[in-house]
Amino acid sequence: MTATNAGNQAETQTQDIKDDPVLPLKIYGPELSYFTGKLEAVVRYMELPYQRIPKGPVGLLEKATGVAQVPALHLADDRWLTDSTPIIHWLDERFPATPVIPRDPVLAFFSRLIEDYADEWLWRPAMHYRWDYAEGAELQGRILVEEVATDVPLPKALVRHLIKGRQRALFTKGDGVSPETWDHVEKIYLDTLAHLSAILKDRPFLLGERPSLADFGMFGPAFRHFSMDPTSARIMRETAPAVYEWVARVWNARASTTNGPLLEHVPQDWGPILNSIGSGYLPYLCANAQAWSTGQSRFDVTIEGAPYKNIRTAPYRVWCLEELRRHFNALAAPDKHEVQERLEAHGCWEPLWQVEMLSSGIDLDGKLPFAGGGSMTGLIKKEFTKRHWFPVSGAKRRKG
Repeated sequence: MTATNAGNQAETQTQDIKDDPVLPLKIYGPELSYFTGKLEAVVRYMELPYQRIPKGPVGLLEKATGVAQVPALHLADDRWLTDSTPIIHWLDERFPATPVIPRDPVLAFFSRLIEDYADEWLWRPAMHYRWDYAEGAELQGRILVEEVATDVPLPKALVRHLIKGRQRALFTKGDGVSPETWDHVEKIYLDTLAHLSAILKDRPFLLGERPSLADFGMFGPAFRHFSMDPTSARIMRETAPAVYEWVARVWNARASTTNGPLLEHVPQDWGPILNSIGSGYLPYLCANAQAWSTGQSRFDVTIEGAPYKNIRTAPYRVWCLEELRRHFNALAAPDKHEVQERLEAHGCWEPLWQVEMLSSGIDLDGKLPFAGGGSMTGLIKKEFTKRHWFPVSGAKRRKG
């Protein structure tokens, strides 16, 4: 699509959306939320009218969506959507004049792979820098209390303490961050900064002249965590200013003005990220899937020499592996060949298929992103009470 055609389509969409019954949108999620920021950036780029609501009445989201997670998207026709990845796919189909998923099937597959990697692998260092460093935990804990925990009938200082304990129990210590893996977790972030810096030397966005799903996926952890939490933000400013600039560029992008062409092929400078997916992320997904298939609630795995112990088994991450395979299987034969060659070159092909049988039990009815209750697993509404701020044992997270 040329820049002129994209601009004309965006203008047409601006005229058409005035009468669309799903608009305006309401995005429920706190300002600090990883996935809320990711979804907001997409909606801003598509220039859809929306309002972000930090918190609704107690129990609203759980009753409406069946899970205690953010973001949740409330349409003007009173339907609810949940989980940022399928929400973005739905928006991309609903408003095709401002696409974020590349129309080339090979580019689309690799963009989905990058998004999934950013959502589920960069999650760990994002949570680590926020909650394992005292200055970040104190700052963001205070902000979180002021925005979404005002109705908890306890002194704010105590609530902040409980929140920090809960987050560490669930998302850092509970997700394998330990003295033995601390350096590896931080290396993932430092490597990511280096990989992105190399890409951004040659173009403003990861796939060309406008942001795509790959950008929005990497933007998720980079925006509300890496560029805002004190320790990781300082590292980004000092060692990767081009990434710091790119974060603002994605947030400021609008389809009506940022509508240049995408590349025609997956660029070679994506190679280091794909190498990390092959050596780190996909082996982790395999270990998680194997643990899930044998009924283990926790598992150990060594990734790139780092011994991760007692990690929570996540059915959602089994579903991530299922989805990657589903998208590959949907490709036409020539595209499959091209994708396979590139995956093999970066050590991604074998781990993609290593676990033969996958059965996450998630979204069996194919209704995502529309909220339907128990088709997805997460912190379900019967578990979500005022006690959700306290450390919880064995809770399951799904991507928001």
